[in-house]
Amino acid sequence: MFKKMASEALGLSDIGKIIDPQDFDKTDSDDYVMHEDGEKIYFLIKTKADEYCFTNLAIIHVDGDSAMSSKRILKRYPYSQHTISSVVLETAGKIDLDVELAFVVGAVHFKIDVQKQQASRLTNLYKSLLRVAEIMHENAIITNMANDSLNKAVSVLQNSRTSDVTLDDQYSKLTDFGFTWMTSVRNQYHVKDFGDVFEKYINN
Repeated sequence: MFKKMASEALGLSDIGKIIDPQDFDKTDSDDYVMHEDGEKIYFLIKTKADEYCFTNLAIIHVDGDSAMSSKRILKRYPYSQHTISSVVLETAGKIDLDVELAFVVGAVHFKIDVQKQQASRLTNLYKSLLRVAEIMHENAIITNMANDSLNKAVSVLQNSRTSDVTLDDQYSKLTDFGFTWMTSVRNQYHVKDFGDVFEKYINN
């Protein structure tokens, strides 16, 4: 009941409204943020039916069937599991009432309309998501290069003409090295927390 009253007090419509940080606790999304693990909300858009919550660890979508229904489906997209791509901001024309932010998370397409008056604030989220997408893309390239290098090393070793005993020993050493190396690559280039990006573009 309190959440519903808060939603009405915020003056929401089908067009999304950017929620101020002091009102994050009046939203449903706040209940599902993993505060215990250091998760923090950086940006939150709310309509009568849906909420789109952007944290340092994930995108949380509280999906409502309609504004008239109290039923909600919680969908969580951790950055460590879902790649962000195709980030597009559509600015408003003279007669438009809203601006649109579109992006893809994994295979899921999002299009979020926000009040025209809040366009400058939405631009900060656009910059954040665009940078996150760029980092994910760059890290994927580096990770793939590391995998290719390791596979080539294994292929060269398998085609060598050294004795079976020596080959087995070299293969064992290469396997141990490869595991250690790829673990290091993953730890460095598989980013789970993008708080620094949101701090730079949203809390600047």
